[in-house]
Parts: sequence; C-alpha cells; structure tokens
Amino acid sequence: MSRLGGKNPEETGGFQEAPLAYDAVWALALALNKTVAPLKAKGRRLEDFNYNNHDITSEIYRALNTSSFEGVSGQVVFDAQGSRMAMTLIEQLQGGSYKKIGYYDSSQKNLSWFGNDVWIGEGPPADRTVVIEEYRFLSQKLFAAVSVFAGLGILFGIVCLTFNIYNGNVRYIQNSQPYLNNMTAVGCMMALAAVFPLGIDGHHVHRSQFPVVCQFRLWLLGLGFSLAYGSMFTKIWWVHTLFTKKEEKKEKKKQHLEPWKLYATVGVLLAIDFLSLMIWQIVDPLHITVEKFTKEAPKEDLDVLIQPLLEHCSSEKMNTWLGVVYGYKGLLLLLGIFLAYETKSVSTEKINDHRAVGMAIYNVAVLCLITAPVTMILSSQQDASFAFASLAVVFSAYITLVVLFVPKMRRLITRGEWQSEQQDTLKTGSSTNNNDEEKSRQLERENRELQKIIQEKEERVSALRNQLAERQSLRNRRPPSTGQNQNHNAPPPSSQPDPKSLLPPPGYPNPATDNHALPPSFSNSSSLYPADSKMSRNHCHNSQIPLLYK
Repeated sequence: MSRLGGKNPEETGGFQEAPLAYDAVWALALALNKTVAPLKAKGRRLEDFNYNNHDITSEIYRALNTSSFEGVSGQVVFDAQGSRMAMTLIEQLQGGSYKKIGYYDSSQKNLSWFGNDVWIGEGPPADRTVVIEEYRFLSQKLFAAVSVFAGLGILFGIVCLTFNIYNGNVRYIQNSQPYLNNMTAVGCMMALAAVFPLGIDGHHVHRSQFPVVCQFRLWLLGLGFSLAYGSMFTKIWWVHTLFTKKEEKKEKKKQHLEPWKLYATVGVLLAIDFLSLMIWQIVDPLHITVEKFTKEAPKEDLDVLIQPLLEHCSSEKMNTWLGVVYGYKGLLLLLGIFLAYETKSVSTEKINDHRAVGMAIYNVAVLCLITAPVTMILSSQQDASFAFASLAVVFSAYITLVVLFVPKMRRLITRGEWQSEQQDTLKTGSSTNNNDEEKSRQLERENRELQKIIQEKEERVSALRNQLAERQSLRNRRPPSTGQNQNHNAPPPSSQPDPKSLLPPPGYPNPATDNHALPPSFSNSSSLYPADSKMSRNHCHNSQIPLLYK
C-alpha cells in the first residue's frame, strides 16, 4: 500500500484483474512455502514434484485450501472447489459509466446494497422465464345452454309422472305397467339432474369440494340409468319370456305375468349398480387429478410461459372400473336391442306399450354406445367431452319420455278414455290380435287331439277289418249242407250286425245321403262301424266321445 502512495488498488489504472493476479501469485507462493515442512518430514522435496506424484499434489492442494491472508484485492480465501471466496462487487451501467450498487460477501453470505440502482419499467428484469399455471374451465355459455335443456326435461318428466299417477285407474294405463313407467320417468329425471354436476368444475367450487361433486355425478348417472333403462329392459325381457316361446313349451309350462316379478327384475339391476358403485367408492374413491398440457408462450410477453392445467375426476384404477361398468352396461344395451327386435311383432294386452319401449331402447342404446368411447377419447377437451356426454343424456331422456308418455296422453285426450269403466267396452288392436291368437292356439290344440283320436280309431278299424276278413275266409272254406244243418250251423241272432251300430255318431251326416260333406279324415267313416257285434258305440272310450263328436 505504501508503494501505491495510499491509493486504492482499483484506481491505479491498468487492468482491473491486476490485483486478482497479484493475490493469486502470492497465494501460490504461500502454499508452496507451507508444503516444504510437511514434505521434509516425509523425506520429500518440492524439487521432486511431477504431475504423476499424488503425494506432493495433495500437500499443495491442502496448503491452498487452508490459505487465508489479506491481499490487495481483499481477503483471499478458497473453497473446497478452488473458487475464490471474496467480496463480489456489483455495478450497473448508468449514463455511460459504471456505478457501484452493492457488494456480496460469499464467505459470510452477506449482501450490502446501496440502493442507487436504476431500472427501466416497474422493476428489475426477470432472471428466468416465469411459468404461470392456468386452469382450463368449461365454457359457461355451453353449460348454461345445456342446463336449460336439462331443466326443461326435468319439468317434462314431472308432468309425465304426474299424468301416469293421476290416470292410474284407467285400464289402458294399467295395462302398460304404470309402476315401471313411473320408475322410467324418475330415472330420466335423475339422469338429467346429473348434467348439472357434470358441468361443475373449479370455476364454481373449491378444490376441496370437487371430490364430492365427482361422487355426486357418478351416483346420479349410475342409479338414473338403472331405473330408466332397467325398467324398460324388464318389460322387454318378460314379453320375450312369455310370448315368444314355442307352442310345445307353452303347453308344458304356462307362465303368468305377475307384477312382483317385474319389480324384482328392476330391483336386481338396481342392486347390481348400487353394489358396484359402493365398492368403487370404498375401495378406490374418486379424487382430483390435474392434467398438464404443453406450455404456451403468450404474444405480449416473451419472458412468460403459460402452463395449461385441467382437473379430472379420477381414481387409481380408473380404467379398470370404467371397463367393468362399460362392459356390463354395454352387454345390457346389446341384449335390450336383441330382445326389442325379437318382440317387435308380438301383441299382448298385458304390456301394451312394449313396442314403444323397444323404440326407446334402440335410441338409448345407440346414443350410449357411441357417446361412451367418444367421451373417453375427448377427455382432454373439456368443452367437447361435456357436450357429447350431456347431450347424449338429454336426448336419451327426452326420447324415452316422449315415446312412452306422449302417445298415452294423446290417446286419452283424443278418445276421452279417462275412466276405467269406459275402457271396458273399448278393445285395442293389440287385445283383438291377442284374442285371435288365443283362439287360434286353442283350435290347433283341439285339432291335434282329434287327429290323435282319429288315428287310434283308424288303427282299430284296420284291426277289425283283418278279423272280418279272416272270419269270411273261414266261412267260405266250409262245405255246403242241408237246410237243417244250415239252420243248425247258422250264427245266433245276437251275432248279426246291429243296424244301429252302422249309424254314424250324433252330429255327423248320414253317409248314404251326404257323403260328400264329410271331412277327408272321415272318408271311410262307413267302415268305422262294420256289421260286427264287436264294433259298436260302446267300444269308444267315454272320455274321447265328446272330442270325436266336436
């Protein structure tokens, strides 16, 4: 410092790095000086140094690492990596010259700030790119529009339910199984109500409340589908079970449609969904998962990136649960389509609206089978996914309510069949067709029974003809004799054929007068009663005579 004449080393001119170089040479000299004694104790010298001698190198490194002295550039200390630990001068270019604005002591981790810094704008520029997280929410216009349709559908469902309950005493309504229709209306309203939680996201509720919304939408959709589709499926199932069997099976096992069977079927479908949802909620409950998209750079700020985020209702094994639920529901939908196709030509008065139910099943199945995979593919696009799912629910509910209830309203309004007594004198086309089918089946059964009886009688007639032929051949072999012998050998009068036995049964025309009126099965009816005492009316079984006469 005396050689500098009391000046600051930084103001002596020359290179700014000169003080640092000066202290670096002194640090190396002091380190080498400190290694002489340790090396001498080990029988080594500095003159023996080479770049392959690790012992001398480690001694020099230790000496440098422990160096600490006051240099012209400040305190000279090195860290474990060999970096200079000294005061760092912070300067800023202001008006064409550098101004000191602070010091930083890395050894003490102390920052001395003068506060004379100047910045363009509100503050210092960012030292890194700022990433802003931005959540994507559902379009509120889309949510409002779909909510209006869902609300109107719920009001329409209430009207249909009220109509069905109020006119429950009308015979036409009673023959449509009104309790199942009531379940369908309630299920449609529950499914429409699920549209509201389906569109609720972080824009409406806090993140802590979002799992409750997830569970709410899952239960409403699941139970609503079970009630609405399950009641329609039950109708088609029992119509197919009772009225599409073969005649032989119908004769062996004649079933009657009992209301408790219908309710039990709906209860089974509802219990399956309830148990599956309960197990899902207990074993693997739904929670919030955040999906991250590719970062986006806004046009107005180059130092900022936008990180889009989207909230989902998910669980640890979401794909497994969805596979089980979609597989079960899909098979139920396909089976409903098959049963609706099989029963499209059936007419029955017990469930007089099964054709309308089949039409509703067609529409619901097609919408569900298309929407389910599409929503899974578009899960990352909140607007498209919500639009597909919600509109499928809305259209399915509307179609079901219109197809099932509007024709009943129109019939009762146009025909005025508001009282059950008035319905007694009016027969629908389905009941007429049903009566014709019952009569046709009864006539077919009677025809088969008569054919069996005719076959038995023909076999009996054939056997008697053979006996008659044998007896005639025996008579022809006897030699002629006198009149006394003839009188002696003549058969008794009791063996002569009874004229009454040659007459047909009561109710059949006389073969001699009206033979052409007999059916083909009785073309040989004159031979049914030959001139033999063994063949008479008494040979017919008493239980078969009425059927034969009929």
